[in-house]
Amino acid sequence: MRAVLRVAACAVLLTFVSAGCAGSRPVDAGPAFLHALALPSVGPTRHDVRKLSGKVVLVSFFATWCFPCLAEMPTLESLQREYGAQGFQVVAVGMDLEGARVLQPFADHYASPYPVLLASERIIDGRSPFGPIKGLPTTVLLDRRGRAVAGWQGVEGHADVAKAIEKLLKQD
Repeated sequence: MRAVLRVAACAVLLTFVSAGCAGSRPVDAGPAFLHALALPSVGPTRHDVRKLSGKVVLVSFFATWCFPCLAEMPTLESLQREYGAQGFQVVAVGMDLEGARVLQPFADHYASPYPVLLASERIIDGRSPFGPIKGLPTTVLLDRRGRAVAGWQGVEGHADVAKAIEKLLKQD
């Protein structure tokens, strides 16, 4: 079953993510990815999509009912603390269908050091530049130009994600 999920995730992510594949280049839809993150935020950390320009951005699609998503939160918090001052930003996009009714108390309780955004209908329906989000958590890494350069479905280890972030932070 896990292999089927990985294949499905790869098929989805290949529509917009190409880093890590031999001979491939990032998808150059940068502004579209960043524009799709012009969403309302909940919780104590405010969000201004204009402040993402020029930063390496890790976009985590999650839901409050998703245990692996909750298990990934300490890694996201750690990455934000470690790399935030270097031009890195984590952005979590809540996919809960109940929207702010569920995500507001969740974000207030956890008080994450990164913004928690409310997914738009376009994102939930798979009509955003990110394409269909078929499993949670799904994570997409954007370079400083806003291009999707890496992505994965499920919980990824801190060391592997940190390595990808460090590589992107060194690039102009």
